[in-house]
Amino acid sequence: MKKTQIKKLSTEELIEKTRTLSAERWPAIYAGKPKEANRMYDLLVAIRGELRARGLDAERQQLKLLDDPDPGTRCWVAGSVLEFASAEAERVLTEIAQHAGGLVGFSAERTLEQWRAGTFNPP
Repeated sequence: MKKTQIKKLSTEELIEKTRTLSAERWPAIYAGKPKEANRMYDLLVAIRGELRARGLDAERQQLKLLDDPDPGTRCWVAGSVLEFASAEAERVLTEIAQHAGGLVGFSAERTLEQWRAGTFNPP
């Protein structure tokens, strides 16, 4: 998928792409495939931007992914919804930081630290 195709997708398709890309990104990182992981990250950032451009109703569609079984998906989405669903996002990030190992747990912990310090700046 290319960034230029994102605007053509429905909101439901964007949510599904968020789910799949955020779940596939961490295994790519752990497998030592930074180019692949960075490509997924760039697409996730572009999707987040498109959802924001579509308004709060579109952004709120991400909330259903806070219960996804994949911790990478939950972590990405929690960071994406902190501004308008902070209580739910903080709960999910705290859970991931406490129970998920490796970089996903570290990422959740750092996101929480930055959010609480007022320095969180989502891409």
